[in-house]
Amino acid sequence: MPELPEVETIVRDLQKAILGRKIEDVWSDFEKMIKKPKNFQEFKKEIKGRKIGKIWRRGKNILFELSGNKTLLIHQKLTGHLLLGKWSIRIAQPSPSARGIRMRPSEYEIKSLISGPLEETVNSYIHLIFYLDNGRQLALSDLRKFAKIELWNKEDLEQSKEFQSLGPEPLEKNFTLNKFEDCFKNKKGKIKQALMDQTVIAGIGNIYSDEILWEAKIHPFKDILQLDEKELGKIYQAMRKILPKAIELRGESISDFRRLSGEKGYFDKERKVYRREGEKCPRCQTTIKRIKLAGRSAHFCPNCQKV
Repeated sequence: MPELPEVETIVRDLQKAILGRKIEDVWSDFEKMIKKPKNFQEFKKEIKGRKIGKIWRRGKNILFELSGNKTLLIHQKLTGHLLLGKWSIRIAQPSPSARGIRMRPSEYEIKSLISGPLEETVNSYIHLIFYLDNGRQLALSDLRKFAKIELWNKEDLEQSKEFQSLGPEPLEKNFTLNKFEDCFKNKKGKIKQALMDQTVIAGIGNIYSDEILWEAKIHPFKDILQLDEKELGKIYQAMRKILPKAIELRGESISDFRRLSGEKGYFDKERKVYRREGEKCPRCQTTIKRIKLAGRSAHFCPNCQKV
């Protein structure tokens, strides 16, 4: 799932590319990803003609402030990522099968009209397209179709339970070490789980919790109540080092994430433990291990990161 650095990368690219543009139309072959309003035709009617006034990020959410006091929220979820380009759409031709003639899994064939990274397979699962007034298109590619799209009245979104429950932004200037420590007061459980809890701190997921804890030399299974001030300080410093570095390198593309251009991010060269099970720790050469924690994987060095 795209995490804070990947979402921030997309937001910064969008700010440069489409601020001030007007949404002229919208198309989808999977209307279920529109969660609010649930009727796609109503969503289409509400969003057409609105101008994009501001684009920003809250946690893992991309927010487009539109004219008429509306906010478009896009959460890319597991395999979704936004792309900017041009695509042609046509009805797919029937294909033969053992039981006769059937349509392909998608009713439509969608082809990028721009050669290069946008033609990569990972960028080809287009299920939503916004048509902009300059002839360009903002598309969502999502292999698993888990992405969430919502259109809100601005004030209603800001007062919503889901939005209000998000934890602080870890890279805000006023998010001091003291405020970071306050996030874990009266909290129980393992530190990796807490770092990924969006109500504790917004934006961190599986990739960067692993990388932060490796940098801080803290075991992912360590109980929060066992962490002293020095250890919390190490985690804080690691977080403030790794997240900006990942943004600078345009995110991690080990899986489905791609930038707005369809290109990969470059954080992979900095990745120390995430999905490096069986490789040597770059710090001490001990073999990196992977363990399960509440259904999620945790990658760590058993020598550098002792419980």
